[in-house]
Amino acid sequence: MKRRLTCLIAFLGVLSAGCGIGSTGPVGAGGPASGLREPGSATHYAQLYFVSPYGIQPATREIDAPATPQQALDLLLEGPDAAERARGLITEVPLMDGRLVAQAADGAVDLHLPVPVANMTGGGSLGLSQIICTAANAQAADGKQPSDVDVRVYEEGFGTPWTIRCNEAGNVVPVPEPAPSQGATT
Repeated sequence: MKRRLTCLIAFLGVLSAGCGIGSTGPVGAGGPASGLREPGSATHYAQLYFVSPYGIQPATREIDAPATPQQALDLLLEGPDAAERARGLITEVPLMDGRLVAQAADGAVDLHLPVPVANMTGGGSLGLSQIICTAANAQAADGKQPSDVDVRVYEEGFGTPWTIRCNEAGNVVPVPEPAPSQGATT
């Protein structure tokens, strides 16, 4: 019995010693946690398209609210930020006299260029691809795939728009005109 009592006292002594952890007062641990969003707050992104040595590449930027096509294009016109430049991304969107305007319309985008595409100096087709794909991605937030968003391009000096889309690779492709119905007479 004495032996059991000795073992119990030894066990309780080890247990109360806390396995060698001494008592301490409060210890400073730095500032509060950061980098975490408040519960219930949403994260929004704008998908911008820039040029790399490998072609058109998307770049994702965190923004405060969902971007309209116009807001996404305004970000694109600012050019790549430092992190995007470090990835080798550049812009081929030329400087244009006048404002580039994009408006969401019935699941599509109406894009008003201040100059004819033929007069876009510099990157020309690469710059146009950047513009079209950025606008299409902003409009695709409605649940469509960006490749399904029609972008109607209105060029300065031309009355009739033409329709184009951005494919999955970030290239622009024309939308074919519907074929005239067969059996129609003139």
